[in-house]
Amino acid sequence: MKPIHRIFLRTAFFMALITGGLHSAQAQNDVLLTQSWAVPSYYNPAATGQVDFLRIRGGARLQWLGIDNAPKSFLATADMPVKIGKQRIGVGADMMNESLGLFSNMLINVQGSYKLKFLKGILSIGIQGGYYTSKFKGSEVVLPEGDDYHQGSDEAIPTTDVTGNCFDLSAGLHYSHKYFSIGISGLHLLDPTVKLDTEGNESSETSYYETKLPRTLYFTADGNIPLKNTLFELQPSLLAASDFKTFNVQAAMRARYNRFLSFGLGYRYKDAVSVMVAAEFKNFFIGYSYDYPTSAISKASSGSHEIIAGYQIKLDFSGVNKNKHRSIRIM
Repeated sequence: MKPIHRIFLRTAFFMALITGGLHSAQAQNDVLLTQSWAVPSYYNPAATGQVDFLRIRGGARLQWLGIDNAPKSFLATADMPVKIGKQRIGVGADMMNESLGLFSNMLINVQGSYKLKFLKGILSIGIQGGYYTSKFKGSEVVLPEGDDYHQGSDEAIPTTDVTGNCFDLSAGLHYSHKYFSIGISGLHLLDPTVKLDTEGNESSETSYYETKLPRTLYFTADGNIPLKNTLFELQPSLLAASDFKTFNVQAAMRARYNRFLSFGLGYRYKDAVSVMVAAEFKNFFIGYSYDYPTSAISKASSGSHEIIAGYQIKLDFSGVNKNKHRSIRIM
């Protein structure tokens, strides 16, 4: 059996080559959505069950159009409140699938949150468990001619497809008020190492490789500020994320009219400016955003597109039996 190789940086180098060499050698883990405010439970399990609805949303983000093998991400979330006796809890699930260069990753989570009244609002404590799968398409690795960094015989570079999986654990706190909400969460708390392997045959041994799912800290803040004597509301939002090696922050300001149509602008630090529009009609939601890069990537890409759509079903927690009927014996 061959020794375990740490291929994270080296395979990330090939991802950088494939995507035009325009991004640092750091694997993408969570999808940083421009419309992060639309799927709060994706970043914090304590944000499940905030409203009296079964809320289902899904979306796609196509990043850096114009660059071959650029990141493509898809996700789906579902959450709802559940009442047990007089206690209300939140439950939910989410799924994320992404492709980045020769990597493809999938994460499936189940979530739960405990809620209690606190300072005229609701404080939630949440936890989630997940199953993470990562695949690297080693069969598609192509070494450029004249490459000074690697040789075709380098054992640290897989030449066949390798896969691996691991258990994932996350937790968070969330506080919601009539006019604002804030949250802090830690995703991938166990900082798991994903061991990728490919089975050997009669003429070769099984090879093992490794990559990481780094622990990441998130802070979110959202507001809902009615403008007096108008049908408009201002809705600022902030998301900050750090894996203790890199730091990302993005902010947006939206205006919502008559709880129907919203539009706004956003900025991601040293990365992109964005425009967004969303509509809510009855129980349906749809939102779209476009990011224009402010970094050197703008020389190769026309920008990134993102769409999120969803549906919600009203839940009744009144405890009143709507199916009451009279007994025929006393009519």
